[in-house]
Amino acid sequence: MTNHPIASAQTVAWFHPVSGIAGDMTLGALLDAGADLDYIVETLKALPVEGWALHREAVLRNGLAATKALVDAPEHHHHRHWSDIRDMLATADLPERVRDRAHRVFEALAIAEGHMHGVEPEAVHFHEVGALDAIVDIVGSCAALESLGIDVVASAPVSVGVGSITAAHGVLPNPAPAVVKLLEGIPTVGVDIDLELTTPTGAAIIAALAESVGPMPTMTITSSGYGAGGRDLPDRPNVTQVVIGETAGDKRGDIEHRQLVELSTNLDDITGELLADTIDELLIAGALDAWITPIIMKKGRPAHTVHALVAPDAETLVSDAMFRATGTLGIRSTSTDRYSLQRTTVTVSVDGHSIDVKVGPHRSKAEHDHVVAAAAALRRPARDIAAQAERLAAET
Repeated sequence: MTNHPIASAQTVAWFHPVSGIAGDMTLGALLDAGADLDYIVETLKALPVEGWALHREAVLRNGLAATKALVDAPEHHHHRHWSDIRDMLATADLPERVRDRAHRVFEALAIAEGHMHGVEPEAVHFHEVGALDAIVDIVGSCAALESLGIDVVASAPVSVGVGSITAAHGVLPNPAPAVVKLLEGIPTVGVDIDLELTTPTGAAIIAALAESVGPMPTMTITSSGYGAGGRDLPDRPNVTQVVIGETAGDKRGDIEHRQLVELSTNLDDITGELLADTIDELLIAGALDAWITPIIMKKGRPAHTVHALVAPDAETLVSDAMFRATGTLGIRSTSTDRYSLQRTTVTVSVDGHSIDVKVGPHRSKAEHDHVVAAAAALRRPARDIAAQAERLAAET
């Protein structure tokens, strides 16, 4: 446990669509987690639409207490083009993050609907998601995120049902084509329930706003909530869970502390060339650092351990890269703390050659690749180039 103050933390909302996700379930979950209903309503009043009301209701779903977000809006089948909604958001007096997040959600919907119908997003006219209750759900959810001060949105894999659904275009497969398009590249979980667990609105919220999809990020939990769907399911509560927390980054003076993850795997059947390529692949995938240590395995076999240091939200991408690059069958994951000094990068000129120099509180270090290139061009020893660059950086 970290005992010193958390000063540079971010507030995270991690959604767990265990029974899918929809706009009203998202809004209900955030209300249940502590979002201010009055703030949400006042924010929504900035939209140039009338005839709606938003309330909350405490309900049970399979014995689990949850909040149902209820939108009273008689206009359920009004069709609006994406351009209409975009203009509405642009002209409304909304907080900037609310406007940006709502725009991204509707834009994701327009792209998915356009792909489904073979038209450009500009030509898309929304059916269900253009209705007033859907607009309240989406913009209200973005206002709820702002009410809670959410900096980062993340999600667990998204649950989807089977069978068929009835929409404005008639009978469609479940999950709906727009949902499938929106969830491309996002981990999903198939559930054997003939019900639309994830709607296009819910899928768009995850696709547009979630910065990572996977296990709950490393954070200190501050609240949680459950947003209820409209009916009970046979074997699970029909809810979307949200967990709110603070990330573990903090700063003490010029020392930054972060909770990170170290991934590692042992290899006894890979060449040095491939090991070098693996380091490059891990860094490209998002590792903060990557390195190799020699080891002795059973029966005296020489081998290597490949390590990667990653932020929790990059763990899935980097572990996938490690599997691909090495062919390993298993990777270890260990939580670790990193303390690092603040640093800046200064660019200096050594006889006309630009060299980046990392400057910290106690030392400076010239970028090796830049030093080697300058040394070759100037026909001077690399150590002299590095010393001159570091001296120049100290003088700036």
